[in-house]
Parts: sequence; C-alpha cells; structure tokens
Amino acid sequence: MTGKTLGREELRAWLDKELDAARFRDYCPNGLQVEGREQVRRVVCGVTASLALIEAAVEREADALLVHHGWFWKSEDGRVTGFRRQRMARLLAHDISLFAYHLPLDAHLRLGNNAQLAARMGWSIEGRFAEQDIGFFGAPSAPTFAAEVARQVEQRLGRKPVLIGDGERPVRRIAWCSGGAQDYFEAALTTGADLFVSGEISEQTVHLARETGMAFIAAGHHATERYGVKALGEYLAAQTGLDCEFVDIDNPV
Repeated sequence: MTGKTLGREELRAWLDKELDAARFRDYCPNGLQVEGREQVRRVVCGVTASLALIEAAVEREADALLVHHGWFWKSEDGRVTGFRRQRMARLLAHDISLFAYHLPLDAHLRLGNNAQLAARMGWSIEGRFAEQDIGFFGAPSAPTFAAEVARQVEQRLGRKPVLIGDGERPVRRIAWCSGGAQDYFEAALTTGADLFVSGEISEQTVHLARETGMAFIAAGHHATERYGVKALGEYLAAQTGLDCEFVDIDNPV
C-alpha cells in the first residue's frame, strides 16, 4: 500500500480527462455514478459492478470501485428494488464511490479494452471503425488462418471461443470490438478484414459470416473486457500513488 490519497472529485476529474469521457454518447452515465467518501486511498477495479465485486471492495476496505459496466442503463427499470437495492445499499453503507466508464474504456487507444485485447493477442493497430471509433482493425503478428486465431484466443483469454466460417481462411487483417459488438459486423466488413472478433454472437451473425466470407469469432463478453479496467487501474496507481487492485469475478462468458 502506498498510503497516498486523492480527493474524490480530483479522481473523477482525472479519470474523465484521461478517458475523454465527455466526447462519448453512451447508454449510461460515465464517471462518478454513486458518491462515497470525500478522500480516496484504495480503489478496487473490476469489469462489472456486481454484488460480488462490491463485497470484494468492502472486504478490502476500498474507498472507490472502478468498473467498465456500471449502473443506470438507459433501457433498464430505474427503480431501486430487489438486486438493485442490495447493490446500492452495500455501497452506501460502506461509503464507497462507484466510478464507471463504458464506451470511453472501449475506445481508449492505450488503456482501453480493444487496445489491451490487441496487446494480449499480438495484433497491430492500423485504424478504427464503427460508431465513435470504438472498433479497431489491424494485422496479426504473422500471416495466419482463422482456426489458429481461435486457438490463440482460447489459450490467451482462457475461454473456448465460437468460430463461424472457414477455419482455413487466411487472415491478414483482423477487425475487433470487445463485448457485445456483434452488430458491428457490417461495419467490420468495410475495413477489408478477413476475420471479425467480438465478445458475443447473435443468430444473424452466423448467416452474415457464411454469406460474406468474413470469418467471425465470439471470444466472450467478459473475457474480452477484463484487460482495459485492469490496465487503467495500474496506470492510475502509477500516476497518482493510489492503492489500486484488480479483482476478476469469475464469469464464464
């Protein structure tokens, strides 16, 4: 532990600026979602603000929780009942702030989910695609084929992916967008990619891959989005001296 502290509002301003949060049109509010104590010394980082992650933050006596998937999504019921009450009650009882960054953490060129996925997989970054530039495209470290990329995904992410399309298809260009980005399939086609990698898959994705010839890999929503918030926490600790710990709550997808 470093013992360094930062004001809650200083931390909010630092994160908002680093992730350029104001430029994004998103499905949820980015930044400080639940206000806790004024001074922050210990931060727990994780993918989703689930009850399990909140309990991990309580156990570690955290002052703040920093996540990719926070609360208050536009399409959800806003009433604080049931599991929503449980989650919020635990945060408020322990005076823990909740910071959440969704699209800003997908898009960041160094610390984001897509940049970190590329680093883990050894892919170069050549450009961006899709709305608000959250999708990336580039090249594998060496010419390969779709089935080999799927094997590498399983080995490096620890999840068995779903591969749709010709496993023997040569892959010289890859497009990728972490999480639930399968609907960007057509946008990925415009990059000239041989393969599109995302976290999830939908029924229509199978037909698009078969009909267009661009192979598709569903590598897991959680599996593709573990690395951005981890990298952000490590960078936050290095830059501010705060005690930051990444906690990976087991999730099979």
